[in-house]
Amino acid sequence: MSCRRYTTIGTFLARVRRWRVIPVLVLTCAASAWAAPKNKKAAPPQDPLVKQVGDLARQLWGVPLDESGPLTSQIEKLVLDHMGQWLQAHPPAGEPSPSPPASTGGQPYEVQVRREIERLFSDLRPPLYADGETFDRPWGQRRLIGVGYTLGWSDYDRANVMALFEAGAGGAVAAQPVAVTHFVPDTNMYQRFLPSPPGHEAELWFMLYGTRLGKSHPRLSAGLYAFDGKTLQELWKTIDVFDGKITFAGDRVVINYLKERELAHAIATHTPAVRHEAAYHLSPKGLELEYDR
Repeated sequence: MSCRRYTTIGTFLARVRRWRVIPVLVLTCAASAWAAPKNKKAAPPQDPLVKQVGDLARQLWGVPLDESGPLTSQIEKLVLDHMGQWLQAHPPAGEPSPSPPASTGGQPYEVQVRREIERLFSDLRPPLYADGETFDRPWGQRRLIGVGYTLGWSDYDRANVMALFEAGAGGAVAAQPVAVTHFVPDTNMYQRFLPSPPGHEAELWFMLYGTRLGKSHPRLSAGLYAFDGKTLQELWKTIDVFDGKITFAGDRVVINYLKERELAHAIATHTPAVRHEAAYHLSPKGLELEYDR
């Protein structure tokens, strides 16, 4: 007997009654299909702070960057206030090391900090996103901990922040950052430490750099900063270098780039575009140009 001959279950069962046969297979399949679903474990309650950050970020949809300040500043305060408390509750142990002890889960401290930042933004969904950027640097008898992120809500609209927290000789971290900067709007953000020049050994020198989308090619921005323990000073900056690519070698910074007009001419004449290179070296005043050719 084939069930495929019957177009409905009702017809099939009517025939079965007539034959006085118990349709074991059909009843078993029906019972399985109509059985109540198994109880699933309830999801753990969401962290109220994660939800609050996510709710504020979702309000950024469609908001241009120059009107986003009221929202991005609220998010920044929530994140930095929490991170100050988190750093106090999870102070760094020992010296910064790429191979930390097993007690830390095998993660460098800056990775632990970055993952906590990413957790705070875990309620975001595309097109919203946030990328953490952190560092952990020895500084005399103290340590400087960088807590930063880029928050984006479209392909172009991005806000970034980098806050510096100080840890004392015993590892205790102050709850409030000692300095905060916002680098360049609309760009993502990365950091790179540079050797302090002669006469400034007591300071920490580093660069923030990143790109934003352009009409045809990305635009590079970069800035040099020095921290003396009290203030964060911006010593040098370049913005929107067309198709710029940055490299570091000791106390030298090299930027490879195109000129937009030359690229347009090369495309129109079907000739190769010429790339240019600008090289800088560190000096007590900041970055000084060696050549641009």
